[in-house]
Amino acid sequence: QVQLMESGGGLVQPGGSLRLSCAPSGSIFRFNTMGWYRQAPGQQRELVARIFKVGSTDYADSVKGRFTISRDNAKNTVYLQMNSLKPEDTAVYYCNAVDNTYVPFWGQGTQVTVSS
Repeated sequence: QVQLMESGGGLVQPGGSLRLSCAPSGSIFRFNTMGWYRQAPGQQRELVARIFKVGSTDYADSVKGRFTISRDNAKNTVYLQMNSLKPEDTAVYYCNAVDNTYVPFWGQGTQVTVSS
């Protein structure tokens, strides 16, 4: 069973930054994509950013230019650097991985709260 270990959430003021980390059990190259989704109270879970095995990336329009997803192969970890955070970024952020047979896996979620 795949486990995705997340870290890095917390409380930050508007305009601040946070970095989320996601490390899967097993090799990161098992997955076609790895990324982050978020879910705010009363809203559907939405894609934030993802990185494909070949290294290309995909972002939600709402975070383009502020968030950056990256992968450190040596550390077997995917990062989401979040800058210029806004109150509307407040949500539970979930790491997601899709393996080579298109089976999705989810982390337990980490809370990000942007508030003054």
